[in-house]
Amino acid sequence: MARRISPSVLFVGAAGIGAALALRTRFRRLSKQGTAMPLEGVSRASRNNQLLKLGASAAASTAIHQVRRAAATDERKAELDAAHELKTAEQVTEALGQMKGVLMKLGQMASYLNDGFPEQYRAQLATLQADAPPMSADLAVATLEGELGGPLHSFFLSFDDKPLASASIGQVHRAVRLDGRPVAVKIQYPGVGEAISSDLQNTALLTQILGLVFRGLDTGPFLDELRSRVGEELDYRLEASRQKQFAEIYLGHPAIVVPAVHDDLSTDKILVTDLSGGERFESAQNWTQKERDLVGEVIYRFVFRSFNRHHIFNGDPHPGNYLVERGGPIGVRVTFLDYGLVKEFTDEEMQLFWNMIRLQVSEPDSVKYRKTIEDAGLLLRNAPFSNEEITEYFGWFYHPVQHDKQFTYTLEYAREALKRTFDPSGEHTKMMKYFNLPPAFVVLNRIQWGLNAVLAQLNATQNWRAISDELWPWVNDPASTRLGELEEAWLTDRADKAKS
Repeated sequence: MARRISPSVLFVGAAGIGAALALRTRFRRLSKQGTAMPLEGVSRASRNNQLLKLGASAAASTAIHQVRRAAATDERKAELDAAHELKTAEQVTEALGQMKGVLMKLGQMASYLNDGFPEQYRAQLATLQADAPPMSADLAVATLEGELGGPLHSFFLSFDDKPLASASIGQVHRAVRLDGRPVAVKIQYPGVGEAISSDLQNTALLTQILGLVFRGLDTGPFLDELRSRVGEELDYRLEASRQKQFAEIYLGHPAIVVPAVHDDLSTDKILVTDLSGGERFESAQNWTQKERDLVGEVIYRFVFRSFNRHHIFNGDPHPGNYLVERGGPIGVRVTFLDYGLVKEFTDEEMQLFWNMIRLQVSEPDSVKYRKTIEDAGLLLRNAPFSNEEITEYFGWFYHPVQHDKQFTYTLEYAREALKRTFDPSGEHTKMMKYFNLPPAFVVLNRIQWGLNAVLAQLNATQNWRAISDELWPWVNDPASTRLGELEEAWLTDRADKAKS
């Protein structure tokens, strides 16, 4: 329901879920076996295991609410929704803080990686997928008014009580500005910053979690990168600046849309942007395979043009951050949302990534490839495996671009990519002991987890090698698809306008 606002009435959100779940499983196993742990370890384990239980409880509560709501009358639905809302900052801090701290932020990928996760984790993943209850409209409005420094009617003609979406850090409401423009208003949950900061300070816990998956991990640099990236998501002004950067890069693109930011209504904890059209990503499941292939190509080009040509990566590729619609020059358009997790790469880092691609794909050389990833700190030196074994293991991640032919992203492919990263009990256990994850790779590896899963949901099929050859700067091939041709024309037009 939209609140019509008048002056006389004032209205008072890398390391991996697999590791977190493995840690919880380990706690349970140790408890059943009666295995002794140091007192400090038991205390820390108990506290954080309780956090996971609270998160599962909140998820279960929300799932029950959704079941009850499905069978209720409209009047009863309103009553159930009201009872389920979090109405005070204290409630938000307790419920959302527990469920949506760093462990749950890392666990967010469960909702779109479930089909690709090792079998032993899948039952537990279900407890982490439900949305937490939203904060009430009154609390959202009070938070909004506090940030903007005045009553709602001074800024908006109307404000929808029901959020469009809720994420790990904030929830989004539809509103209409005083000039009649519809906007999306993202409001950060009260207290969630403190919850995340607390989790990030728990170095011992995070070290324990990461060590369960990456046996050879140097946790210090990794945790520094994790703190930087996750901590940045709390700064909506920084997110606004990054969204504007992407909006400028893709201004006028034939199939990519980045909503404009409204600076005058945005603060550290409020982000206001154009209200985007389109449907949720899941809608594309009912489209033709040709349309799904095109959606996949748009997403792929957005990720790898940003990365290869602008050295930036929007590190949260998951279905909730895409809106899809039919129309435009190729028949589909994709709107890209959420720029809280963005990584900018140095020239040196980009040269490393490109060398790895060349030595796996363009100029295969197992000896040089091994030396390159050892020098980068991705593989510990003197690991007891042949160069060919190392190249074969990492080569899985390059399969879509290995050959100049069509490749279909499938759940089987995504599942195997996850097993090679997150399955400490599977066939790759022995090799995983010698892996490390340097800071430059922390966010970048989301491509292997998130993007693979998204494209697998579409069963997206294209000649990804030919598209990549367009985007790799050392190849720079001409367009290989209709969208590639339109991109060439778009880039030429931008260059001409820049000269004039």
